[in-house]
Amino acid sequence: MGQLKGTRINEPQLWTYSFAEIPFVKDILRTAWLYSAGISNNPTLEPLSPILGDSMNPSAIQHTFRRLHAINHFASHNIVPRYAHSAAKFNWQDPLATTHLYTQDELAIQDTARKYCQEKLAPRVLEAYRNEYYDKKIIQEMGELGLLGATIEGYGCAGASTVASGLITKEVERVDSGYRSGMSVQSSLIMTGIYKFGTQEQKDKYLLDLAKGKKLGCFGLTEPNHGSDPGSMETVAKPHPTKKGYYLISGSKTWITNSPISDYFLVWAKLESVGKIKGFIIERDSCPPGTFETPVIKNKTALRASITGMIQMDSCPVPETNMLPEVEGLVGPFTCLNSARLGIAFGSMGALEDCIDRARTYALERKQFKGNPLAKYQLVQKKLADAATDAAYGTLAAIHVARLNDEGKSVPEMISIVKRQNCDRALVGARTLQEIFGGNAVGDEYHIGRHVANLFVTQTYEGQSDIHSLIIGRAITGVQAFA
Repeated sequence: MGQLKGTRINEPQLWTYSFAEIPFVKDILRTAWLYSAGISNNPTLEPLSPILGDSMNPSAIQHTFRRLHAINHFASHNIVPRYAHSAAKFNWQDPLATTHLYTQDELAIQDTARKYCQEKLAPRVLEAYRNEYYDKKIIQEMGELGLLGATIEGYGCAGASTVASGLITKEVERVDSGYRSGMSVQSSLIMTGIYKFGTQEQKDKYLLDLAKGKKLGCFGLTEPNHGSDPGSMETVAKPHPTKKGYYLISGSKTWITNSPISDYFLVWAKLESVGKIKGFIIERDSCPPGTFETPVIKNKTALRASITGMIQMDSCPVPETNMLPEVEGLVGPFTCLNSARLGIAFGSMGALEDCIDRARTYALERKQFKGNPLAKYQLVQKKLADAATDAAYGTLAAIHVARLNDEGKSVPEMISIVKRQNCDRALVGARTLQEIFGGNAVGDEYHIGRHVANLFVTQTYEGQSDIHSLIIGRAITGVQAFA
């Protein structure tokens, strides 16, 4: 800009700019030329340039040329202008336009998951929930579509982004949290554990069949006396006294999704000799009678469309080659749990969005007080607005953490934040929307009560919300609240 000081510019030279016909640009150019020509006191300058007027000075002309440079940059680089009033329209089903944050691959995966869930899962869910029935074919169907272990590279898996995996869980949980739970145990718990911490032989042996849904797996960490404190587990593994290269595992696990129908089990136990926690892959068909049982837990009040049970081991022999060698302590199970927790952060938003959709439809169709739809009333609109806001914010937060996860920039506390917040807000939102249905909410054909019951459990498993509060609080204060 300093080189322009005192320079005489011919007026025609300035008009060669392609943007010079814009009125306010023409004004600036004309003003600059008049000043450089030494005629800044010309009375014709005032109407042409009310911004600069007669009080032209070196700093003013410098500012003029800076504006010229900015305009030239704008025009020559074809920068899309920002408009005060966008032509875009508000979409109540995607309030903050999160679809613009997804890649084409992610959108395609979401479309595949949504089509399957709405066409195959939704028609099943009511009878499954009423009868506490889980169809094992569901895992096989998901495997055939490539929906299992979506972030894993190879072994029949999609190798997709964490966001894509989250969108799958969101579509499944839009139908039912129990269906998502069954899928998450397969994808995020047992498959992630083997993929991250298993030997090459273990990966080759187990992952492909799990990815295709030919085999069903589960994850044994929680015990009858130790839920939020897994480090105090009582399940032990000790060397087999007569069979070299084998361990005998004894103990009980409870509230294990898929256990009654699983083929493979990733069970965490303490080595009796040193007290270190290790993971073991147990194959049902390899266990002698009486050493391994998986009784069903019946009469649940939630997650009734999934199957839950126990794992009871009494000196169950497991080869040492089935022990995960690459990890010890709680790092292993917590790594798997964090993968599942991020999926739950997405999934709970899917359940909440389904509640919003159903409540909106009901509010528009149900008429009370002189034939007015419930949607006309302010309290109803506020309930919908609050829930939609929570769903939009929660989805954005989950996307952000998922992107950071793929970049290696996420930390466990971030996952605790989104898991805790999204599950809490989903439960509050669903419970509030339930009020729109009045007494009809009791009928299971309206589905809202099922979501409320399920979302209470999502707030509890994979780390109860209070435990996640303590994880976050510890990170903030540096003080351990668990001990």
